[in-house]
This record gives sequence, C-alpha cells and structure tokens, in this order.
Amino acid sequence: MIRAAVVGTGGIAGICHLPALRSQAHRVRPVAAVDVDEARVKAFCAEHSVEGAYTSLEEMLEAERPDLVHLCTPPHLHAAQAVACLEAGAWVWIEKPACLSLAEHDLITAAEGAGRASVVSQHRFGSGARHLRALAPELGRPLVALCVTTWYRDDAYYEVPWRGRWETEGGGPTMGHGIHQMDLMLSVLGDWTEIRAMTGTLERRIETEDVSMATVRFDSGAMASVVNSVLSRREESYLRFDYTEATVELRHLYGYRNADWSSTSALWNPPEDLPSSHEAQLAELLDAYERGGPPPMGGADGRRALELITGLYASAATGRPVLRADLVPGHPFYDRLDGRGWS
Repeated sequence: MIRAAVVGTGGIAGICHLPALRSQAHRVRPVAAVDVDEARVKAFCAEHSVEGAYTSLEEMLEAERPDLVHLCTPPHLHAAQAVACLEAGAWVWIEKPACLSLAEHDLITAAEGAGRASVVSQHRFGSGARHLRALAPELGRPLVALCVTTWYRDDAYYEVPWRGRWETEGGGPTMGHGIHQMDLMLSVLGDWTEIRAMTGTLERRIETEDVSMATVRFDSGAMASVVNSVLSRREESYLRFDYTEATVELRHLYGYRNADWSSTSALWNPPEDLPSSHEAQLAELLDAYERGGPPPMGGADGRRALELITGLYASAATGRPVLRADLVPGHPFYDRLDGRGWS
C-alpha cells in the first residue's frame, strides 16, 4: 500500500482529497495529517479514520516516512513545504496555485530526486478534455478560443487573512480561480507566444485584482480571449475552441461531465463519462508512482499555467505585450507577481 499524508486540514482536504484517497483505497492509505491547529487536525483524523495527527510537518515526515504527501495549505507555504517533502523522499501533490512565482516553482523542481512533484489540475483529466485532445487533429487548425472564469466571492470570503494578498495568495482570481480553466485551455492549444492584459480591483477591498482580461497568441497562431472575475453574480466556467472544421464548447462551474460539453462535429462522442475531479487525477498520479514516474502535471506541465499567469500580470502592470520567451530568471516578474520588481 502507498502511504499518504495530508498537510493542511481545511476545507479542500476534506471535500476533495479524502474522497479521492477513498476512491483509490485498494492501493493507497492515509496514515497521517498535519495542521498547526491541534484541535482541528485531531478532529480531522477522527472524522476520516487517520491514525497520525501532527502539528509539525517535519515531525510527521520523520515519524511516518510517507510515500505521498497532499499539500492543502495556503499558497505561500507550498514551496518550502514541498521542498521539505521532496528532500524526505516523498512524492508531493500540491493544491493550486502550486506556489507564488516561477522562481518558487523552479526551486521545487530542483529539489526533486527520489520524490517527485505534481500540481492539482483536475480539469485536464475528465473524459471530455481527454477526448478533445485526442480528437483535435481531426477538427482542423485551431483558430479562436474563449476562456472565461466568472465567479462570485463576497467580502466575507476575503476575511480569511491570507486571501487577497500578494504575499500569501500570490494573486487574485487569475491565480486562485481562473488557473484551472487556463490550464485546460493550455492542455488543448499548447504553448503560447504573446499576451496582452489588463487587471483591475473594482469592488473588493483587497491588494490583488478582482478582475483580469487578456488576449493570448499561441505558437500555432490561434488567439484566445481570457476573462477572470470574482464579481460575477451568475457564475460560470466557459471554454470555447473554434477550429477550421468545428466548434467545441464546455459550460460548467466547478467540475464537468460529458453532458457539459457540446460540439458542431459529428465526430464528438467521448467513449466514457469520467468527471473532472481530484479522483481522476489521483488515479493517474498513483499509476505514475507505481511505475516510477514521471507524474502527470509535473515539471513543464505543472509550470505552464503559472507562466501564463506571470505573463498576464507582467503585461497588465507594464502596459506592454509580454513574450513567453522573456519569462526567465532575471525578468522582473520571475520572482514575484505584484510588479514590485518592475520600474
């Protein structure tokens, strides 16, 4: 049995990660959980029948030697915690956003050895997305795409101290909400070349943006319009891909099934109905672990959405187009996304 640990026992751990672990109970078992709040971690362990309750990541790694660690803590903690897990020889599955900058992502990757890192990006793994990627060559050349994450988060949502702050959340809805739809778009259209963007803080009392918009040009020549918002009363996650021979659309909110997809192509017929979920991604992650890697959403795949987000923030802050090729060490947005390094 693969021995798993959960670090951070807030909402996402119980809502998404424990059900995913239960779905793979034939080959993985949660043996420990960690939280700085002792009462909360003990309650979590009692609720989910997890034996080891810890308030220190280092103590847990030393005592339990887990094979896989689920990182469910706030974003500003991810990089240091991921490195600690990797140096202990564990694989680590990191909730989005994986970290606060490309510099931190590269630090995580550099720490890989016996342990490997993977980023949660469950929308890549539903049957609709898999079918689109397989079918795309039959649909002709990609031309136009829309990538829309229009959600609603009120002022109370941002009362959690780490939310809405550059130092702890790393960004606004671009970083914390739209990242999933943008990653799914990237998995279909491939690498991008250029981005032009604007951001605004229109309504929420936060440091980061509450709205962002961008136009993206891809290596293929295709162009996409991207919208991210936490001010939209009618919530929707929407993707549209226009090819020379067909249009494919996805409308959902926090997860999809086949019924949420539509297409003008007679070829559109996903062979199974696998919902996008942590369960779907964890299954592939465990497959990779058992064969010795590499994990899905590791390395370059895990970095791609963060590259696009970095380019978006850089373009919005500077008022200039940003090329993907420019986002290397030394770029003023490589180490942080709030523009403090740019003048």
